Amino acid sequence: MKKILVETSARHIHVTRETLTFLFDENYELEVKKELSQPGQYATNTRLDIIGPKREILGVTILGPTRPEDQVEVSLTDARLLGVVAPIKESGDLEGSAPIKLRNPLNGRVVELSRGLIVAKRHIHMTTKDAEELGVKNGEIVSVKLNTEERKVILADVVVRVKDSFALAMHIDTDESNAANCKGEVFGEIVK
Repeated sequence: MKKILVETSARHIHVTRETLTFLFDENYELEVKKELSQPGQYATNTRLDIIGPKREILGVTILGPTRPEDQVEVSLTDARLLGVVAPIKESGDLEGSAPIKLRNPLNGRVVELSRGLIVAKRHIHMTTKDAEELGVKNGEIVSVKLNTEERKVILADVVVRVKDSFALAMHIDTDESNAANCKGEVFGEIVK
Protein backbone atom coordinates (compact mmCIF):
# COMPACT_ATOMS: atom_id res chain seq x y z
CA MET A 1 0.00 0.00 0.00
CA LYS A 2 1.26 3.48 -0.90
CA LYS A 3 2.43 5.52 2.12
CA ILE A 4 1.06 9.03 2.62
CA LEU A 5 3.05 11.81 4.30
CA VAL A 6 1.14 13.01 7.38
CA GLU A 7 1.65 16.66 8.31
CA THR A 8 0.57 18.49 11.42
CA SER A 9 -1.26 21.67 10.52
CA ALA A 10 -0.93 24.08 13.44
CA ARG A 11 -3.33 26.96 14.03
CA HIS A 12 -3.18 29.51 11.23
CA ILE A 13 -5.05 32.30 9.47
CA HIS A 14 -6.01 32.93 5.84
CA VAL A 15 -6.99 36.52 4.99
CA THR A 16 -8.53 38.41 2.11
CA ARG A 17 -6.73 41.31 0.43
CA GLU A 18 -9.33 43.62 2.03
CA THR A 19 -8.62 42.35 5.56
CA LEU A 20 -4.87 42.61 5.01
CA THR A 21 -5.26 46.21 3.80
CA PHE A 22 -7.46 47.12 6.78
CA LEU A 23 -5.13 45.57 9.37
CA PHE A 24 -1.91 46.91 7.78
CA ASP A 25 -2.17 49.22 4.74
CA GLU A 26 -2.95 49.11 1.04
CA ASN A 27 0.69 48.46 0.08
CA TYR A 28 1.28 45.64 2.58
CA GLU A 29 2.36 42.36 1.01
CA LEU A 30 2.74 38.92 2.56
CA GLU A 31 6.34 37.68 2.43
CA VAL A 32 7.23 34.02 2.02
CA LYS A 33 8.88 32.64 5.15
CA LYS A 34 8.59 28.97 4.19
CA GLU A 35 7.03 27.11 1.27
CA LEU A 36 4.45 24.51 2.33
CA SER A 37 3.90 21.06 0.85
CA GLN A 38 0.94 22.20 -1.22
CA PRO A 39 2.16 24.04 -4.34
CA GLY A 40 1.75 27.82 -4.13
CA GLN A 41 0.99 27.80 -0.38
CA TYR A 42 3.40 29.34 2.12
CA ALA A 43 3.85 30.43 5.72
CA THR A 44 4.55 34.14 6.13
CA ASN A 45 6.37 36.28 8.68
CA THR A 46 3.09 38.10 9.37
CA ARG A 47 1.30 37.25 12.59
CA LEU A 48 -2.04 38.24 14.09
CA ASP A 49 -3.68 37.74 17.46
CA ILE A 50 -6.92 35.75 17.66
CA ILE A 51 -9.34 37.27 20.17
CA GLY A 52 -12.10 35.09 21.62
CA PRO A 53 -14.76 35.79 24.26
CA LYS A 54 -12.65 34.10 26.97
CA ARG A 55 -9.02 34.40 25.93
CA GLU A 56 -6.60 35.36 23.19
CA ILE A 57 -4.01 33.41 21.22
CA LEU A 58 -1.11 35.67 20.30
CA GLY A 59 1.16 35.60 17.27
CA VAL A 60 -0.68 33.26 14.91
CA THR A 61 0.86 32.87 11.44
CA ILE A 62 -0.91 34.04 8.30
CA LEU A 63 -0.61 31.60 5.41
CA GLY A 64 -0.40 32.97 1.90
CA PRO A 65 -1.46 33.83 -0.64
CA THR A 66 -4.56 35.86 0.18
CA ARG A 67 -7.91 34.12 -0.30
CA PRO A 68 -11.46 35.09 -1.34
CA GLU A 69 -12.66 34.70 2.29
CA ASP A 70 -11.07 35.07 5.72
CA GLN A 71 -10.60 31.74 7.49
CA VAL A 72 -9.10 30.94 10.90
CA GLU A 73 -8.15 27.31 11.58
CA VAL A 74 -7.64 26.14 15.16
CA SER A 75 -7.76 22.87 17.10
CA LEU A 76 -10.66 21.96 19.38
CA THR A 77 -8.39 22.70 22.35
CA ASP A 78 -7.70 26.19 20.94
CA ALA A 79 -11.43 26.78 20.40
CA ARG A 80 -12.19 25.90 24.01
CA LEU A 81 -9.40 28.19 25.22
CA LEU A 82 -10.81 31.03 23.10
CA GLY A 83 -14.34 30.34 24.37
CA VAL A 84 -15.91 29.64 20.99
CA VAL A 85 -17.79 26.70 19.53
CA ALA A 86 -15.96 25.97 16.30
CA PRO A 87 -17.49 23.50 13.86
CA ILE A 88 -15.39 20.79 12.22
CA LYS A 89 -15.49 21.72 8.54
CA GLU A 90 -13.58 21.27 5.31
CA SER A 91 -11.33 24.21 4.50
CA GLY A 92 -13.28 26.72 2.46
CA ASP A 93 -16.69 25.61 3.80
CA LEU A 94 -17.46 28.52 6.10
CA GLU A 95 -21.25 28.14 6.27
CA GLY A 96 -22.10 28.03 9.99
CA SER A 97 -18.53 28.79 11.07
CA ALA A 98 -17.87 30.80 14.23
CA PRO A 99 -17.34 34.56 14.50
CA ILE A 100 -13.93 35.74 15.75
CA LYS A 101 -11.77 38.87 16.07
CA LEU A 102 -8.28 39.33 14.65
CA ARG A 103 -5.81 41.97 15.86
CA ASN A 104 -2.64 43.32 14.34
CA PRO A 105 -0.24 43.34 17.32
CA LEU A 106 1.87 46.08 15.69
CA ASN A 107 -0.79 48.79 15.44
CA GLY A 108 -3.71 47.44 17.50
CA ARG A 109 -6.19 47.43 14.61
CA VAL A 110 -8.95 44.85 15.08
CA VAL A 111 -11.23 43.26 12.52
CA GLU A 112 -14.37 41.47 13.69
CA LEU A 113 -15.27 38.55 11.44
CA SER A 114 -18.92 37.50 11.43
CA ARG A 115 -17.78 33.99 10.45
CA GLY A 116 -14.64 32.11 9.52
CA LEU A 117 -13.36 30.19 12.57
CA ILE A 118 -13.26 26.41 12.03
CA VAL A 119 -11.56 23.24 13.13
CA ALA A 120 -10.34 21.80 9.84
CA LYS A 121 -11.63 18.33 9.04
CA ARG A 122 -8.71 15.95 8.61
CA HIS A 123 -8.06 15.38 4.95
CA ILE A 124 -5.70 14.02 2.29
CA HIS A 125 -4.61 16.12 -0.68
CA MET A 126 -3.84 14.09 -3.80
CA THR A 127 -3.70 14.18 -7.58
CA THR A 128 -5.96 12.19 -9.90
CA LYS A 129 -3.07 9.75 -10.45
CA ASP A 130 -2.63 9.30 -6.67
CA ALA A 131 -6.37 8.69 -6.30
CA GLU A 132 -6.31 6.01 -9.00
CA GLU A 133 -3.31 4.29 -7.38
CA LEU A 134 -4.95 4.41 -3.95
CA GLY A 135 -8.38 3.33 -5.23
CA VAL A 136 -10.25 6.37 -3.88
CA LYS A 137 -12.16 9.31 -5.32
CA ASN A 138 -12.71 12.97 -4.50
CA GLY A 139 -14.96 13.48 -1.49
CA GLU A 140 -14.65 9.88 -0.31
CA ILE A 141 -14.33 9.36 3.45
CA VAL A 142 -11.56 6.95 4.45
CA SER A 143 -9.63 5.79 7.51
CA VAL A 144 -5.86 6.17 7.79
CA LYS A 145 -3.54 4.08 9.97
CA LEU A 146 -0.58 5.91 11.54
CA ASN A 147 2.22 3.63 12.69
CA THR A 148 3.73 6.03 15.21
CA GLU A 149 5.92 5.00 18.09
CA GLU A 150 3.98 3.96 21.21
CA ARG A 151 0.63 5.42 20.01
CA LYS A 152 -0.45 3.75 16.79
CA VAL A 153 -3.88 5.02 15.76
CA ILE A 154 -6.45 4.72 13.02
CA LEU A 155 -8.03 8.05 12.17
CA ALA A 156 -11.50 7.71 10.66
CA ASP A 157 -13.56 10.37 8.88
CA VAL A 158 -10.69 11.53 6.66
CA VAL A 159 -11.91 13.29 3.53
CA VAL A 160 -10.12 12.71 0.22
CA ARG A 161 -9.50 15.92 -1.77
CA VAL A 162 -8.43 15.34 -5.38
CA LYS A 163 -7.01 18.08 -7.58
CA ASP A 164 -4.10 17.83 -10.00
CA SER A 165 -2.40 20.88 -8.47
CA PHE A 166 -2.17 19.11 -5.08
CA ALA A 167 0.79 17.21 -3.64
CA LEU A 168 0.11 13.94 -1.80
CA ALA A 169 -0.13 14.74 1.93
CA MET A 170 -2.55 14.22 4.81
CA HIS A 171 -3.24 17.12 7.17
CA ILE A 172 -4.20 16.69 10.82
CA ASP A 173 -4.39 19.30 13.57
CA THR A 174 -2.21 19.51 16.69
CA ASP A 175 -4.72 17.67 18.90
CA GLU A 176 -4.75 14.72 16.50
CA SER A 177 -0.98 14.82 16.09
CA ASN A 178 -0.38 14.79 19.85
CA ALA A 179 -2.87 11.96 20.36
CA ALA A 180 -0.87 9.85 17.88
CA ASN A 181 2.55 10.93 19.24
CA CYS A 182 3.55 12.25 15.82
CA LYS A 183 7.13 13.44 15.70
CA GLY A 184 9.59 13.74 12.87
CA GLU A 185 8.48 12.39 9.51
CA VAL A 186 5.25 10.41 9.82
CA PHE A 187 3.52 8.31 7.18
CA GLY A 188 0.07 6.74 7.07
CA GLU A 189 -1.78 4.27 4.92
CA ILE A 190 -5.41 4.12 3.91
CA VAL A 191 -7.26 1.20 5.49
CA LYS A 192 -10.76 0.19 4.42
